Amino acid sequence: MIINEGSLKLKTKKFKRISKQMGVFYNPIMSLNRDISVLLLNSINKKNMQIADPLAASGVRSIRFLKELSKNKIKKIYINDIDKKAVKSIKENLILNKFNYKINKKISINNEDANLFLLNSSGFDYIDIDPFGSPNFLLDSSCRRLARDGILAVTATDTAALCGTALNACVRKYWAVPKKDALMHETGLRILIRKIQLVGAQYDKALVPIFSYSKAHYMRIFLKNEKGKNRVDEILQQFSFLNNVGPLWIGKLYDKELCDKMYKNALKNDFFKNDKELLKFLKVIKDESKINSVGFYDLHDICEKNKIKHLLKKDIIKKNIKRLGFKVSDTHFAGNGIRSNIPYQRLVNLLKNK
Repeated sequence: MIINEGSLKLKTKKFKRISKQMGVFYNPIMSLNRDISVLLLNSINKKNMQIADPLAASGVRSIRFLKELSKNKIKKIYINDIDKKAVKSIKENLILNKFNYKINKKISINNEDANLFLLNSSGFDYIDIDPFGSPNFLLDSSCRRLARDGILAVTATDTAALCGTALNACVRKYWAVPKKDALMHETGLRILIRKIQLVGAQYDKALVPIFSYSKAHYMRIFLKNEKGKNRVDEILQQFSFLNNVGPLWIGKLYDKELCDKMYKNALKNDFFKNDKELLKFLKVIKDESKINSVGFYDLHDICEKNKIKHLLKKDIIKKNIKRLGFKVSDTHFAGNGIRSNIPYQRLVNLLKNK
């Protein structure tokens, strides 16, 4: 069947349930993941990029980059998959979207193991890792081939490990102890960030998060490579424990100016301006990026722990927090959550109407 995503058409098989055994597949649930990738690349001051898509599958992400990134953003895009059926699908979808890959000098199609594809290259300004499960197997080669000021985008779908359901798996894969509680999606994201930063540190690459989020069944991080031993040392000093969870990254999750720009660009974009889910998601992240805190407050969790029976509406609680002179916003990590710099006990007293 032919489906549409963003500005492109895609030829794909019909399916009932996404699984690793499907081979080459298109996952519509990850369309927001790709939307955000397009918005981020269009919102940074970077041109003539060498872009790598090591696990391209149907090629949807790369083709969207070719169609939707602004002029002069792409010098060359390298589209790779180890599966020959995937490469055939990529070529068909490029033609379907009027890209003649045989003569277009911006396009390189590769049929290699993802690690060998990266290691045999001279390096990239943007590398996008979007695997099924853990990204661990590609972190070393990606960090090695990430250029100075380059951006590494990483998706992890093994949230059972990162969020504490599979504790031992998290210790093995991410060298940290997780916890299944109200904050598990943020702490899981911060555990993942630290793991990636440790891999980059071996090569004197300081990987700084510029946009991070947790959504549905996956976590997603964009990290900028700030090369230099002193900068790496600064990164390594921002690891700690949070209520016996960790070690994890306790630095910023976002570049707040970038978050502002992405939201504004989405409002001006013909494909995104009517997407209420995307705009709401970006607005929440834009607001919470302005509050530099590690962790958030889950209001229902606080009420349960403090035996508070009657909870005011969240908007009223936020107004009361602002009235006390503290910052507050929603958080994308939890519908019942707020991000604020108000001390915990002050918030408890406020919820008790004291």
